[in-house]
Amino acid sequence: MKFRIERDTFADAVAWTARSLPNRPSVPVLAGLLVETTDDGLTLSGFDYETSTRATLPAEVSSEGRVLVSGRLLSEIVKSLPPKPVDVTLDGTKVEVRCGSARFSLQTMPVEEYPQLPDMPTASGTVKAEDFATAVAQAGAAAGRDDMLPLLTGLRLELEGSTISMMATDRFRASLRELEWFPERGDVSANALVPARVLSDTARSLTGGGDVTIAVSSGDTGDGLIGFEGTVGNGTRRTTTRLLEGDFPRVRQLFEAQPETTAYVSTQEFVDSVRRVALVAERNTPVRLTFADGVLQLEAGSGDEAQASESVESTIEGPDISIGFNPNYLLEGLGVMHEPVVQLTFTQQNKPAAIAGVSEVGAAPDGAFRYLIMPVRLS
Repeated sequence: MKFRIERDTFADAVAWTARSLPNRPSVPVLAGLLVETTDDGLTLSGFDYETSTRATLPAEVSSEGRVLVSGRLLSEIVKSLPPKPVDVTLDGTKVEVRCGSARFSLQTMPVEEYPQLPDMPTASGTVKAEDFATAVAQAGAAAGRDDMLPLLTGLRLELEGSTISMMATDRFRASLRELEWFPERGDVSANALVPARVLSDTARSLTGGGDVTIAVSSGDTGDGLIGFEGTVGNGTRRTTTRLLEGDFPRVRQLFEAQPETTAYVSTQEFVDSVRRVALVAERNTPVRLTFADGVLQLEAGSGDEAQASESVESTIEGPDISIGFNPNYLLEGLGVMHEPVVQLTFTQQNKPAAIAGVSEVGAAPDGAFRYLIMPVRLS
């Protein structure tokens, strides 16, 4: 095996593929990156029995072959190389990496012991890469991060006709994001519970391309696979991952409550005020929001502790309300909203509040992204 490739192209593809490799592999070969050359170019692959990554990119191939080397070591080496063409050659049981005057020799791993990567499921449809990345980032804001509750670390995808719905919850907040896509069949109907971390990394890595192909091998959650493929530069990237199992909470119905109070606040002013006031909020203590007389009053801290308060202009429809939220959860939801105005809707002081971005005060949300947050009891 022997090939030459541009350093930046190689470094980016190696780093992306190696990102999915396990820190503590169950078998040593899973720490390896599979490097293959054919007449069509270079392919880099990684697999941990749950998630696979595969990058295909152009290269000047002098001889075909395949080799397995430490993925993280190769990634560290390549990103440190000078901006010159990289030559990679298999010499016996070692791989030589040359770039300018820099030379590295890596020990190979037994490629025959490397597991076969899963095939990409049959394509279900495509979605614009930028729209997909934005939607995943917004829906993923409410995904759980506790590996002891794996079900809640997933993003539920519901594919119905020309609409994809993404939902997440960690029990303290929930998200719902809908976007249009282009299914292979108009009557497509499928559900998939995808690990949020994998989906987020995949969506971000494909933003440079035009469309992302989505392929689901199972009609419901279970031990099926989901695959994503897109073009990045002159190459392609493909990820497959095993779906999470279990009955996901019924997130959609949480957004159906009829509000009694609706408020509108400038998004940036709201974010800035919450950040400032939250500086004095002790761990697990809320920021109090009081909506009354056209003003949103923010407060944090109490008693002999540090205290802060700030007021922001607000448009309020309905009864006044005072409610407390975890400031980090509030900021994470606001941080993925791109509209200039935030609409907040409330039912009662001890019931979840819904947040959505709107174009102007009084405008109705387009329904694309909604964020629900549980209140914290106020003392």
